[in-house]
Amino acid sequence: MPSLRTALLQSSGRPGAVAENLKVLDEAAARAAGAGARLLVSPELFLTGYAIGDAVPELAEPADGPGAGAVAEIAVRHGLAVLYGYPERDGERIFNASQLIGPDGGRLANYRKTHLFGCFEQEWFTPGDQPVVQADLDGIRIGLLICYDVEFPENVRAHALAGTDLLLVPTAQMHPFQFVAESVIPVRAFESQMYVAYVNRTGPEGEFEFVGLSCLAGPDGTVRTRAGRGEELVVGEVDPEFLAASRAANPYLHDRRPGLYGSLA
Repeated sequence: MPSLRTALLQSSGRPGAVAENLKVLDEAAARAAGAGARLLVSPELFLTGYAIGDAVPELAEPADGPGAGAVAEIAVRHGLAVLYGYPERDGERIFNASQLIGPDGGRLANYRKTHLFGCFEQEWFTPGDQPVVQADLDGIRIGLLICYDVEFPENVRAHALAGTDLLLVPTAQMHPFQFVAESVIPVRAFESQMYVAYVNRTGPEGEFEFVGLSCLAGPDGTVRTRAGRGEELVVGEVDPEFLAASRAANPYLHDRRPGLYGSLA
């Protein structure tokens, strides 16, 4: 099975300007496709911006809303799958969501962030209640989490037990927590034997300072590609043969003793 070349778009776009952010996404998709990528991953709430305050209700839209249609056009035009973050409206509730659109423009998966971080998110968003959301692309089982979710090892382990090969984590990682990007993500990939694509915003935005450092970490705990602190598009390989060999050699999942872990719940 061939590798899945994956592009990570590290950018904050233009907060509050959906049309401008779609242009940034379109340009990145063209560059990613030109580099042979089959998947482009953008950061948390990329469609609208993260620090948009009381504009959240105005900019929120359904999973099948105009943003999804625009991203589908981008995916089809460039022949690759696209994951984007956005505020999802469902009736009176708003979720911090991410959606995976396939190369044919079809909606493959939609995930709602389950662990909300800080006062801003807790004020505007409802936490999701589905911990494992997956889709298949080119024979690779893809799972979705968002930012703070990945800092809970239980979430990543749940994906491992459900067969996730590549975990996509659009994020808004801010100063002074860059150790998550630098250290936690490679450890998560190793301890649960999967690839993890962690894709961050960058630079100042409202009261936040995003640290960049987006990365694709492999199941051996090494980083396959890493962005710096600024706007950047980086590309890495998700190799299913290497993943299978790593899982065969690493006994973590096989040696678990779930009967001892009941107290964790």
